Amino acid sequence: MSGGHFDYNQSRIGMIADELEQLIIDNGREKTKDELKETWREPEWYIKYPEDKYHTNYPDEVIEKFKAGLIILRQAYVYTQRIDWLLSGDDGSETFLNRLTEDLEKLTK
Repeated sequence: MSGGHFDYNQSRIGMIADELEQLIIDNGREKTKDELKETWREPEWYIKYPEDKYHTNYPDEVIEKFKAGLIILRQAYVYTQRIDWLLSGDDGSETFLNRLTEDLEKLTK
């Protein structure tokens, strides 16, 4: 297994980014039947609180900030991963620079 200098904590950055991306996707969307089942609420609950049948609906301005944050988190993951491999001896300086550039370019696509 490669890396390890940062105890693989870059994966946490990746998980946060994934969760944030899902929040953006789900923004204001009606929950599926499966999602509603996961909440363990009785059907009567949704009669009294119909808004709970939807994911949180953040204002557009907030979603735009989420999107900006998502880009930064994805970049932070790439930088942390590439630096981790360099410090762990898996990559040399030239490979580090090449892989960093390649990984960052993938983010823009």
